[in-house]
Amino acid sequence: MNKVGAVEGVIPFEGHETWYRMVGGDAEGKTPLLCLHGGPGCPHDYLEPLEAIAETGRRVIFYDQLGCGNSSYPQEPDGWTMQHFIQELDAVRGALGLSRVHLLGQSWGGMLALDYLLGKPAGVESLILASSLSSVKQWTDEANRLRSELPPDVRAVLDRHEAAGTTDAPDYHDAMMAFYNRHVCRLIPWPECLTRAFEKYSAQPEVYFTMWGPSEFHMTGTLKDWDVTDRLGEIRVPTLITSGRYDESTPAIADTLQRGIPHARSVIFEHSAHASQVEEPDDYLRVLGQFLDEVERA
Repeated sequence: MNKVGAVEGVIPFEGHETWYRMVGGDAEGKTPLLCLHGGPGCPHDYLEPLEAIAETGRRVIFYDQLGCGNSSYPQEPDGWTMQHFIQELDAVRGALGLSRVHLLGQSWGGMLALDYLLGKPAGVESLILASSLSSVKQWTDEANRLRSELPPDVRAVLDRHEAAGTTDAPDYHDAMMAFYNRHVCRLIPWPECLTRAFEKYSAQPEVYFTMWGPSEFHMTGTLKDWDVTDRLGEIRVPTLITSGRYDESTPAIADTLQRGIPHARSVIFEHSAHASQVEEPDDYLRVLGQFLDEVERA
């Protein structure tokens, strides 16, 4: 493998600063991979295993969306909208000269990628939807189905605090961790990069609370009615859908994406939940690398 370096910096955006990290360089015939993190508001750290793609001669770019991680924290809850993050994505591409990219969106990042592509931007060679969705209603329905399979005492804690509006209570957090350990990451302990991302998110949860809500299945935020399922047929770039067997992005959600996007392919990682890139990194990198290479050979 080639030894690769990294460059970090900030991009001015709407009076604030969006932080980015670029790893590796562009070998001939290798289009850069631009990665969109999840949340909303969970910074890029947990995507760090994807840096290894740079060892194949492909530049990999991460950035923390405004309101999380190493970027600015504007106190503008009315500004946390899909359009705001689409404009930030455009600003990142423009500032870094990313006229052609492969676009990987993980979880919320996949929602952002889908909405972005529905605007018909130029220069996106392929789309990777990693543990993502096309309908918040379907996601919520599936999350509540998974919730119903939790132990009764855990469900009772969730129910009590949601009814009382006390979802910031420590035992509510503990009950959520029981769900996360089943359906977000099944490795115990969690890999350091995932723990770091969750710690940063927990310290600054405003974007998540504003756009999503207090938990994965208690949806109260501005995205609660988001649904692009009927428009998936407009996605005309080669698309790879990845998810874990135990993912909160369930096989039913992945199937909706695959059936809706023309010629999309889907891969399920059998030992993963919502973080296949950290739970099965070698297999994930192999599948991702093969897909990118195939797109470029076509």
